[in-house]
Amino acid sequence: MIRLLVLDSGVGGLTVLDEIRRARPDAEVLYVADDAWFPYGALADDALVARVVDLVTALCAERRPDAVVIACNTASTLVLDPLRSRLPVPIVGTVPAIKPAAAASQTKRFSVLATPGTVARDYTRALIASHAAGCDVALVAAPMLAAHAEAELAGAPVPDEALAAAIAPCFVERDGTRTDAVVLACTHYPLLAERFARLAPWPVAWLDPAPAIARRVVSLLGTGDADTPAGTGAIRFTSGRAPAPSLARALAARGLARADG
Repeated sequence: MIRLLVLDSGVGGLTVLDEIRRARPDAEVLYVADDAWFPYGALADDALVARVVDLVTALCAERRPDAVVIACNTASTLVLDPLRSRLPVPIVGTVPAIKPAAAASQTKRFSVLATPGTVARDYTRALIASHAAGCDVALVAAPMLAAHAEAELAGAPVPDEALAAAIAPCFVERDGTRTDAVVLACTHYPLLAERFARLAPWPVAWLDPAPAIARRVVSLLGTGDADTPAGTGAIRFTSGRAPAPSLARALAARGLARADG
């Protein structure tokens, strides 16, 4: 059995956890929702790095995981190198699916829907320069979408109008071509993907990085033994809050028990 630590600022990383557990159902997982510091995008860069490095270092000392997954694009753009320099355990980050979008787009016009922090990072622009040459890429910052996704899972969905307004800049029609793919560059956003698809002005491919993250975990730790019993799962909210009933049901459906600490 392997032990995994999965970290996000909230519950968005559950979209990553779902894919990891499909790939390695035997894994013993601690999911940490650092909601005491949500949203990470509101933090100064130095504060974000210090918070995540200190938190993950302490959690690794406590749990001794075989790998750590940073299930957050905003954090991954800054913390992967500092974590890897401090900890001997493999660190798996979350990277916007820009390379797959460039390969999949027929019109060579796609959008990256992200938090303002991810949009602002040189890291994101470097991915575009490296993997999307010849493409017209719209970087779309959505300040409230992560909070909207948290509300969705907690049973308090926001109106369609709010989501439609947030995704509208992703849809560009110019020189006879249209956007045909949107990168969901925040792990929270797939929680809203069905609503995005319904509200979109035309059909596009919505690209979720979670399957690629699960494949990376498997490449590092192997496929496991089919005869091994299913692993356990636990969740810890750093604020110590009790989840709303709708969220509690979603966590229970994923087999996640509340963890102390």
